[in-house]
Amino acid sequence: MADAAGPGPGAGRVDEPPGWPPGPGRPGPLAGLRVLDLSRILAGPFATMQLADLGADVIKVEAPGNGDETRRWGPPFTGDGTAAYFLAINRNKRAISLDLGHPEAAALARRLALAADVVVDNFLPGRLARFGLDHASLARRNPRVVSCTISGYGSDGPAAGRPGFDFLIQAEGGIMSITGQPGSEPTKVGVAIADLAAGLFATIGILAALRERDATGAGRRVEVALLDAQVAMLANQAMNWLVGGITPGRMGNAHPSIAPYESYRTGDGPIAIGVGTDRQFARLAEAIGAPELAGDERFRGNAERVAHREELKRQIERQLRGGDRRHWLERLAAAGVPAAPINSIPEVFADPLVRRRALVEVDGVPQVRSPVRVDGRPVAVDTAPPSLGRDTEAVLSALGLGEAELAALRDARAI
Repeated sequence: MADAAGPGPGAGRVDEPPGWPPGPGRPGPLAGLRVLDLSRILAGPFATMQLADLGADVIKVEAPGNGDETRRWGPPFTGDGTAAYFLAINRNKRAISLDLGHPEAAALARRLALAADVVVDNFLPGRLARFGLDHASLARRNPRVVSCTISGYGSDGPAAGRPGFDFLIQAEGGIMSITGQPGSEPTKVGVAIADLAAGLFATIGILAALRERDATGAGRRVEVALLDAQVAMLANQAMNWLVGGITPGRMGNAHPSIAPYESYRTGDGPIAIGVGTDRQFARLAEAIGAPELAGDERFRGNAERVAHREELKRQIERQLRGGDRRHWLERLAAAGVPAAPINSIPEVFADPLVRRRALVEVDGVPQVRSPVRVDGRPVAVDTAPPSLGRDTEAVLSALGLGEAELAALRDARAI
């Protein structure tokens, strides 16, 4: 989600010196990279978590009192009242609370931004300029800074002022029109795919800008719009229309260009089969006890199998009903045919392979690891998602603020 609004108006400017408090010294390819995270909700925090997982020192800034909205997006909640949603996208970060509408708090945020390598936000266009945190303002004093803004619809068109919500972007960007069963209502993807895609594209853009900055000494302003990210994710379905004039529709679990490549019913439930070559199809036909299917003119090549998809599915399921899922998964695996169970989320995390590769617990909080491995090892998960403002006093003290100044800021509800 790209935020609908930022905090209240800022006031004043001071010639604040850049400052970045010493970090935890996290390991990874991005060790030493300083990232100021001014984003909320999902797309921005997801992007900054990718950087943190790879070793960057990320300081997350939230409004005092309530913080990031996802802290309250539940149930479920942990024992301290934090929503599971927040815990999914904020590990390996430090957290401070600053009210950017308060001039002294905004000045502190600028000190951090002027010392940062990367500043990430998802404010509506123009909001950050009120606090002196926009790219133009920062680059005048820190030309090496890379800034990244994630918005709903970009900053240069008639929709720039519209807030971006994943569900609406999925609707507008076409993904819902091709998701669901034939004849059913359009259906959103089960996770916020537009937000997640925008977060990943933002990470790519940031890393590219850093690569150029290291060569030229000049940072860049990176922008990713949720709508653009969602349309980019249409991939082959977009080209089916642009090149072939074919309007993609909802096909359930079937693939528009490959067959057999969908879910198939066995004697006790469905399994997923994904055949991508004629050789794999011949193995499938042999494994299910119908080798004649490989010689059938209707199924001799992928194009023919796609054209006769419904009859092919009927023939395959007729064979599969003679055994249960476990039997067929074992048989297909032995034959070298790509197939998989259709797992529920509890079944996913009961899988020994998933538990070994993807799960880790830190500070008593379970986490799904980054899928990135470096030299064969997973990237580090050092700290759980932080409580609201956990590191505020430590960070500000390291910037030189004394107890009296901190107390005054607390009394003014600026931190």
